[in-house]
Amino acid sequence: MDAVQLFAQSPRAWRFPEHDPADLQAFRERRQELGIGSVSIHALYLINLASPKDDFYAKSVTTLRSTVDSACAIGAEAVVFHVGSHLGSGFEAAVERVVPALHEVLEHCDETTWLCMENAAGTGDTVGRSLEELATLYEAAGRPPRLGICLDSCHLYASGYDVTKPAEMDRVVDEVDREIGLDRLRVLHVNDSKTPLGSNRDRHDNIGDGLMGGKLAVFLGHPKLQDLPALLEVPGTTGHGPDAEQMEKLRALYAKATRKRSSRRSA
Repeated sequence: MDAVQLFAQSPRAWRFPEHDPADLQAFRERRQELGIGSVSIHALYLINLASPKDDFYAKSVTTLRSTVDSACAIGAEAVVFHVGSHLGSGFEAAVERVVPALHEVLEHCDETTWLCMENAAGTGDTVGRSLEELATLYEAAGRPPRLGICLDSCHLYASGYDVTKPAEMDRVVDEVDREIGLDRLRVLHVNDSKTPLGSNRDRHDNIGDGLMGGKLAVFLGHPKLQDLPALLEVPGTTGHGPDAEQMEKLRALYAKATRKRSSRRSA
């Protein structure tokens, strides 16, 4: 592998650790030795920048800010996070909460580290369930530097975008380019889906085992999504996360996608 995503803390606990500066420097050095081209940190799952509850909102902003600080310290290119849920207060109210939080956290980014909103599967009152919602947040924040997005194939599929079809995938890419800008797309999460198109359920499956199957190559191989880190968030063979077998399947899927694209160009 030449791209990794990691957590800077337990993904399901608020307590943020005090990282030893020596460990942070050791990470930078080891990354260089291994030739890892891209590093992303995924923020705590509990973060909710749209929460109408002041205490929860404050904890979310503080934790995301600390995550960005750690990301900068190890030279990570992205901090990926789920915007959260408005908990019934409505999307417009969520925008009013999210925008100042984004501005505060972005103050901690440097020229290397970007803050990336991830599209959601659309469960309940989640924010970012559509490209339109992500674009609205981006525009409301004033299109600030270092604010980017992460696209998750499973979440797109679950929220109703059939990215297994070339025409729909083209439409998705065109919408991102038009409303946000492809230069703001910094990270891809490549996951199959256990649940059907438009189910609004976030259930990742292993490469080729889910309902997207081999057609996940349409997402992975789109010509305008190349040279981006493609990260796995799948159960893996033993249920302990991505493994060598899943990496092999991902690379085989990518090879299939790029072969098809080359064949179409030469035909």
